[in-house]
Amino acid sequence: MAARATDEPSSLGEAKSPGGIIAEAQMQMSKSGKIFTILTFILVVFGLIMLSSAGVVEGQKKFGSPYYYLVHQFLYGALPGAALFLLFSRINYKFWKKMALPLLVVVTGLLVLVFVPGIGQSFKGAQRWVGFKFLSFQPSEFLKLALIIYLAAWFSRYEGRINAGLHSIAPFFLVFGFAGLLLLLQPDMGTLVLITLIALSMYFFAGAKLSHFAAAILVLAILFGVFSVLEPYRFDRLKAFFNPAADKQGTTYHINQALLGIGSGGIFGLGFGQSQQKSFNYLPEPVGDSIFAIIVEELGFVGAIILLAIFLTLALSLINVAKNAHNQFGKLLTLGVMIWITGQAIVNISAISGLIPLTGIPLPFISFGSSSLVTMLAGLGIVANISRHS
Repeated sequence: MAARATDEPSSLGEAKSPGGIIAEAQMQMSKSGKIFTILTFILVVFGLIMLSSAGVVEGQKKFGSPYYYLVHQFLYGALPGAALFLLFSRINYKFWKKMALPLLVVVTGLLVLVFVPGIGQSFKGAQRWVGFKFLSFQPSEFLKLALIIYLAAWFSRYEGRINAGLHSIAPFFLVFGFAGLLLLLQPDMGTLVLITLIALSMYFFAGAKLSHFAAAILVLAILFGVFSVLEPYRFDRLKAFFNPAADKQGTTYHINQALLGIGSGGIFGLGFGQSQQKSFNYLPEPVGDSIFAIIVEELGFVGAIILLAIFLTLALSLINVAKNAHNQFGKLLTLGVMIWITGQAIVNISAISGLIPLTGIPLPFISFGSSSLVTMLAGLGIVANISRHS
């Protein structure tokens, strides 16, 4: 159940043009709030620029337009995402505490819809999308934000009493377990790994005993190990991780092409738009979870370090917002969003660099995917309002 909250009047204001969003969102913000707003804008613009390069060949081949991915991401990701950022930055964040349970129920219903014939859509064997006549989206992206809001509301309700007994933690495992089951059925192991990271981190920040926290990690690690070996494609990814030299034209092809692109970039890269992996269509998913390899190939080690520095600074600014939040709900919600963005970036970059098995998780703000971009900007809009009240 969602925690009760005292609502303060929402300040919605009048609609602004996209060009005024950043200035509007910064009004009354803390210094950290202004920093993460500017960094978010930089990452979104950088993502659009990189899509204009990474998607040229694939866009022309699949849709007859070299800039299909750029245009689609701008119209259906950046614009509505920026509008939600502005809108949510002006709605008192305590409103979301009252809406935590209804929001989670709605999103869970959308997750169920992916299995309904005629509504659910599949791609490469995965049933992860909901599609209507003029609209398709990925409900699992909405789940990330809905789960963060719900857990922040629940844990803040039991502030100081999170270890009081089963009644204080049972809903956490029930909600997480049901959502995890739906993700396994799609299947979407990458998103399940990410929401597990988010949920465990929020449980820790809420004040969980170390013994309880360690036990939860152990149980989940065993479950993930079992699920990984039961499905052949997941087991293949594990084998490719431990032996990337084997079957270079099969199970290890993706990671080897990614590493080849990263290695080709050198210090300063081949130059914007000059990726060979993209140009000759060697690298799978160049606009998706492989886009970091294109970035390093074209912009080099220097470009990669700058991008990592931006993500790090964004994370630190969100931590500062959480420190200054006036209540536990605002603190946990902000930390949840920070773990979501930072964790997703770390998992994506680590996987495409060969440090962990491939997961299929996109790079925040940069990989193609309007559902992901819209939801992240919406979540950061809520954090912007928390910053205004700190």
